[in-house]
Amino acid sequence: MRHSLPIAPQFYVTAPQPCPYLEGRMERKLFTALQGETAEKLNNSLSKQGFRRSQNVLYRPSCAECSACLSARIRVADFAPSKSQKRVMKRNRTLQRGASSPWATEAQYALFRDYLDSRHAAGGMADMDLFEFAAMVEETPIRTRLIEYREGDEYPKGDPYEGLRAVSLTDVLDDGVSMVYSFFTPELMRNSLGTYLILDHIEIARHLGLPYVYLGYWVPGSDKMGYKAKFKGVEIFRHGHWEDLTHPDDYSADINPLSVDPIAEQVARITLPDSGP
Repeated sequence: MRHSLPIAPQFYVTAPQPCPYLEGRMERKLFTALQGETAEKLNNSLSKQGFRRSQNVLYRPSCAECSACLSARIRVADFAPSKSQKRVMKRNRTLQRGASSPWATEAQYALFRDYLDSRHAAGGMADMDLFEFAAMVEETPIRTRLIEYREGDEYPKGDPYEGLRAVSLTDVLDDGVSMVYSFFTPELMRNSLGTYLILDHIEIARHLGLPYVYLGYWVPGSDKMGYKAKFKGVEIFRHGHWEDLTHPDDYSADINPLSVDPIAEQVARITLPDSGP
C-alpha cells in the first residue's frame, strides 16, 4: 500500500523590527520557505491558515505581545457593493485591465517609487531599488499574474508610467485570488484606487469561479487598513479559523502578553498538505 508522507517545511521567526501599522510597536513574523515541487500545495494550504506570500517566503505575524494583525478575505458569493463602492467603480470605469506573467518594467518601478514616497516613505520597502523590485515581482515558484490598469491605449509623451495607473501582483490559489502587493499613482487619490483594485479582483475571482479574494492583513486601529473592513462578506482568520468580520470597533489592538501562543504551539497547529497528487 502506498502512503504519502507530509511535507515538512522548517519554520523560523524573524527578529523584532518596527511595526509598519501601529506606531511604537515591534513586529515579529513566523515564516517558511516556498520552493520546489510542493510550493503550489504549500501556498494553497498556508494561505487558508492566515499566511501571506512575499517572493519565495510564506509568513504570518507572530508578535510577542500583540495579535492585532488579522488575515482577511472576501467571500465572493456574499459580496454586494455599497453605494460608495459603486461610485468608485464609476469613477474608474475608463481603466483598462491587462494581465501578464510577472515581469518587472521600469514604468512599473517609477509608479511603485512614487507610490512609496507618497504613502509609505518610512516603510520597510522605502529603499527598494529597481533590482529588488524586479525580484519582488519575478521571484515566485507558484502561479502568479501581474495585473496592470491603464487609462486608454495611449499616454502623453514623457509619461514615466507609460500609461499605468495601478498594478497588482496577484497569486491564483485553488480557492481564490490573493492580492500579494498593489500600488497606484498618488495623483489619483480621490479615485480610491485601492478600493477599486479589490472590487475588480472580486470580478476576476467571480469570472474564474473562485470563492475568495485574499486581501492581506486587516489591523484594527490602523487607518491605512481601515478600508478593508468596508467590504461586505469579509472574513478574518482568528483563533485558528475563519469567522465573519463584525463591527471594526469590536476588535482591539491593545497589547496583551497572553494574546499570542508560544511559537512551538503555533507551529504544531499548522496543517500541512501531503505530497500525493
